[in-house]
Amino acid sequence: MAKDALTAQNLVQTAHVVGLRFSELFAGMDLTPTQFAVLIELERLDDGEEGLTQAELARRVLVRPQSVGVLLTSLVEQGLVTRTGPGGRGRRVGIALTEAGRAALERAWPPVRAFNTPAALGLTPAQAGMLDELLEHVRRALRADD
Repeated sequence: MAKDALTAQNLVQTAHVVGLRFSELFAGMDLTPTQFAVLIELERLDDGEEGLTQAELARRVLVRPQSVGVLLTSLVEQGLVTRTGPGGRGRRVGIALTEAGRAALERAWPPVRAFNTPAALGLTPAQAGMLDELLEHVRRALRADD
């Protein structure tokens, strides 16, 4: 009997391995991959932009809205972000990167970029480009029902 192609299962197993390595990478920086993602999203906000609701932030970093409060609290306790308002359900989060948060991002970028090179992932540049395109297509297809 031929082995059935279980693409989604293969993707889950690959995500698990990549997630473990990513977690190891960030452990040395006292960050989690999700905390890093929050810092990136905050850095991407335009200076004039109001901020994000907790639900918007959750969607951007792919966590449940209920998890954002705990995540933000951990970042505040580390001094990486500061709360600028009360936030709450449906309200803008009212958080901003601190100088320490910006410094943490600056320290994180070189190892993150190195981890993401095609060679580090066992791929050629063309394969990495193709994989990025395919993963984005899968994400869009599966999010269509959200």
